[in-house]
Amino acid sequence: MRIRLTASVAALVLLAGCSAQHTAKPATSAQVAQASDAGKPAADDNLNAVAWTQTAIEHDLIYLQTYRDAQARLLPALKDKSWDALTKEDRAAPVKGLKPAVVLDIDETVLDNSPYQARLVRSGGEFNEADWAAWCKEQRARALPGVVEFTQFAAKHGIAVLYVSNRAKDLDEATLGNLRKAGLLVSGPEAFLGLGTFVQDCEQVGTEKGCRRQQISRKYRVLMQFGDQIGDFATVLANNAEGRGKVMAPYMAWIGTRWFVLPNPTYGSWEPALFNNDWAAPREERHRLKVNALRVD
Repeated sequence: MRIRLTASVAALVLLAGCSAQHTAKPATSAQVAQASDAGKPAADDNLNAVAWTQTAIEHDLIYLQTYRDAQARLLPALKDKSWDALTKEDRAAPVKGLKPAVVLDIDETVLDNSPYQARLVRSGGEFNEADWAAWCKEQRARALPGVVEFTQFAAKHGIAVLYVSNRAKDLDEATLGNLRKAGLLVSGPEAFLGLGTFVQDCEQVGTEKGCRRQQISRKYRVLMQFGDQIGDFATVLANNAEGRGKVMAPYMAWIGTRWFVLPNPTYGSWEPALFNNDWAAPREERHRLKVNALRVD
């Protein structure tokens, strides 16, 4: 789910002053650490996250495990005619007689955009719409492990594969092209519901996907949903720890059965929740608030 990407954030480096007095006090451990950091590259908030995403085999194994587990559960869900993976708020029509479908987010759920994040780390820049659009139009994002096999299995058993993404409307063609190049099944433009999708009698709230899920619910019984953000599954109106927890609380039993959550440490709504969703704040201030959010016991 593309909400807002985090970029490399320069950490503050405080240099200890040097005393010219012969009777200077011994340096504190903090001063020694500060002095040793002089001349070193600034720390990057996203470096380890992107490096793990691109190089750790554990990353790929989690995706394989998730999609294989979902595949093993798919046919039993198909046989259970009352099975539905939409919240009561998103279910706009009774499930009886509707075609079965699975709903997948795209970014970091289906397609791997870590090269774009890596470019930000190397350049020291932050997310911007122009560079993101240019990356999308390259159509070079690879399919994440396990998803191609899962979607092929679903389609083989008569289950529609639907993609719901928050990519901008002008990226629709590039997105569909990238999905196909990556080997993913796309039955047609109607299988893709991007941010610009109009849903009659439903008011779009920011980038929330509720209206699009409601539109899907009128034609399909949704067996499973996949995403890397909780907004891929339900509407989040208060993006803070309390609000996010409240949204998920009624559906914890659905995790791993109807809802399948993929890991994304590089960006997402979890990050601005740590700095009051204030992207206008200086990078240093956002960094400070994220550090303050860490637990040390």
